[in-house]
Amino acid sequence: MGGMSKQQIPLDRRRFLRLAGAAALSAYLSACGVSTGTPGADPSPSPTATRIAGATAAPSATRRPPPTVPTGAPAGTPVPTAAEASATPEDPFASPLDSPLATATEAPPTPTPTPPPTPFPAGPPTKLGLFVAWFHPQIMDLVATRNVTVLKTLEFDPAFLAGVKDRSPDTLIVGRVTLGQLQLDRADLQAEAQRAVEAVLPFALDGQRAGLVDAWEGFNEPVPGDLDQMRRLADLEVERVRLLAQNGLRAVVGNFGAGQPPLEWWPAFRPALEAAQAQGGFLGLHEYSAPTIWFNTNRQPLDFGAHVNDEGWLTLRYRKVYRQYLDGWGLRLPLLITECGVDGLVANRPGPPGKGWKDFAGYWAELGMGWDTAGNYVEQLAWYDSQLQLDDYVRGATVFAMTAFQEWESYQLQGDAATILQQYLSVHPLR
Repeated sequence: MGGMSKQQIPLDRRRFLRLAGAAALSAYLSACGVSTGTPGADPSPSPTATRIAGATAAPSATRRPPPTVPTGAPAGTPVPTAAEASATPEDPFASPLDSPLATATEAPPTPTPTPPPTPFPAGPPTKLGLFVAWFHPQIMDLVATRNVTVLKTLEFDPAFLAGVKDRSPDTLIVGRVTLGQLQLDRADLQAEAQRAVEAVLPFALDGQRAGLVDAWEGFNEPVPGDLDQMRRLADLEVERVRLLAQNGLRAVVGNFGAGQPPLEWWPAFRPALEAAQAQGGFLGLHEYSAPTIWFNTNRQPLDFGAHVNDEGWLTLRYRKVYRQYLDGWGLRLPLLITECGVDGLVANRPGPPGKGWKDFAGYWAELGMGWDTAGNYVEQLAWYDSQLQLDDYVRGATVFAMTAFQEWESYQLQGDAATILQQYLSVHPLR
C-alpha cells in the first residue's frame, strides 16, 4: 500500500473539528490576554456531529489515549525513549503529515496534553445488534443497555436466552443452526426445507427455550447459480415458512451474502417474500464491505454523512432491493441485516489483505483515522447505524461478531470494541 501525500488526505470531520476548535480557543484566549502556547494544540476535541439534508451523521467515536506503541503497529516497532516521548505531541487525531520538519535550531515543541476520552453524544434510537457464537459475560453488559435491537445467536443455552429477554424484553432474538451449504442443484429441495425445520424444532419447542427465539433463519448465504435455481430457492423458502408456521414459529427468508443475489433475479424470489409477509416473518440480508464499511457506496473515505438517497453495491445494497422491487410490490417486509461489518473477503476492493476489522488497523491509520482501531471501527458502525435509522422498514442489523470462533477472531468485538459500543448504545433512547 503506497503512502498518501498530504494533499491526498481528505480533511475528515474529526481533524476539521480539532483545527476549528483550536482556532476558536486561540481567539478567545488572545482576547483575554492569555498565551495560547503551541500553535494547533487541541485541548478538547469536539464530539459534535454534522447534519446533512436533515439526516444525523454518525457521531464521533469514543477516543482513548494511544498506547506507547500503537496497537496494530508492525512487529518490532521500538518503544520510544523518554526524550522521544517528551518531544512528541500525543494528539491521537493528529496525522504525522501535520508535523513540521524540525531544524537543529528549533526548541523542542511543547508536549500536547493527552485528551480525555470523548464519548459518543446522544442520538436517535439505534438499530445495531449483535451476532453471538458463544456466551461471554460482556454480551450481557451490552444487552443491559436495552438497546441491542436484534441478537442473532448460535448459542441456545436456555439461561442465556432467558437472561437476554429478562434484561431487554424488546430485543429480537434470531436463531440459526448449522445446516451446511445448500446445494440448489439437488432434485428434491422440499426435503431440504423439511431438514432445515427439523433442525430447529428441538431448540424452538424445548420446554426451557420455547418462546425465547423470535424468528429462525434457514440456510446461510445460499448462492443460486442461475435464475432457475433462484426460483427453486424461493419454493424451498415457501415450504420452510409453511412448516415453521405450523409450529407457531416465524422465518427469516433469504439470508443472502453481501452483494448477492443479482438484482435482476429478485422477481424470481417474490413467492418467498409473500409467504414470509403472510406469516409475520422477515427478510434477511448480509452487508459487508472493506477496507471501510462504506466502500462501494456513494460516500467517499472519511465522509460520515448519511442521507436517505445513499446507496451501495455491498453495504446499503438493501435500498436498491426495496426501491427497485419490494416497494412496488407492496412487500415492504421487515428487514434484518443478520450480518454486517468490515469483511476483507469481499472481492474487488482496495487495501491490504485481511479478513476482519482488526486486520485494517494500519490502513485506517494511513487514511488519517489514527491508531485507535477499535474506536475507528465503532465509528464506522455508527455511520452505518445512522443510515439504517433513515429506513423505517429496517428492524435492525447484527454486527459480526460479538463472539466468534477462532477462524473469525479478527472480526470479534469482545474487549475494547465492545466497551466502546456499549457506551454508544447507552446514550441512545429506547425504541
